[in-house]
Amino acid sequence: MAIMFPPPTIPPGEIQAAMRARGFAVLAPADVAALCGCTLEELDRLGESWDRLPPDTYLRDGGRYRRRRHSCFVADDAGIEQVAHRAHWQPREYNALHGGMRRWFEPVEPEIVEQPAWSALLRGLTSVWASLRPEPRWHIEAHQFRIDTSDGIGRPTPEGAHRDGVDYVAVLMVGREAIKGGETRVFQADGPDGQRFTLSEPWSLLLLDDARVIHESTPIQPVSGHGHRDTLVLTWRAEGFLGD
Repeated sequence: MAIMFPPPTIPPGEIQAAMRARGFAVLAPADVAALCGCTLEELDRLGESWDRLPPDTYLRDGGRYRRRRHSCFVADDAGIEQVAHRAHWQPREYNALHGGMRRWFEPVEPEIVEQPAWSALLRGLTSVWASLRPEPRWHIEAHQFRIDTSDGIGRPTPEGAHRDGVDYVAVLMVGREAIKGGETRVFQADGPDGQRFTLSEPWSLLLLDDARVIHESTPIQPVSGHGHRDTLVLTWRAEGFLGD
């Protein structure tokens, strides 16, 4: 039986102190909803779209275990605005497996972007980063991921422990079904300290300062039949989108 370490959740009022002290913070689902000004029921209505994610055709390890969508947004004083669809790009120094590729994924479905909970998430989490580092504009990339066990094993982070090359990262657990594994690991980028835990509750949240920590999620395996792990990964970068 796999051992699952509980996530080190904190109340929203302690986010700034935790980010400054450790470079990461974890919130429970109810606190995520409260922070973003929406309900868990509204967030749950976003979740059905993960059943419609198309396959990721760019996996260089030959796997068939990942499905995803990707869209980009800009946040400023005027609010949140979706920008023209664009490729996802990372330099090789941050992603040794897929860096240097312009990867064109299908966009997040319009009916999902139009839901109140979607914009509430982007606004609420942008306000967290703005409280730590005021910027006139944030460039946000949104990634819907489903990692499944169609190959017998699924790899949430096939590139290994990594940074994303942005300023801040938010990882939201959307759901886990019939799997074991998928442990989250966060390490100091320039030191030996780290922490391991499993995000299991839908809409639990991991916040990361990308300059200070590296992160990974361990592979998943089925416990019965066919399983999967769904996440929403959001990144914020002040100096434009990577690849501009």
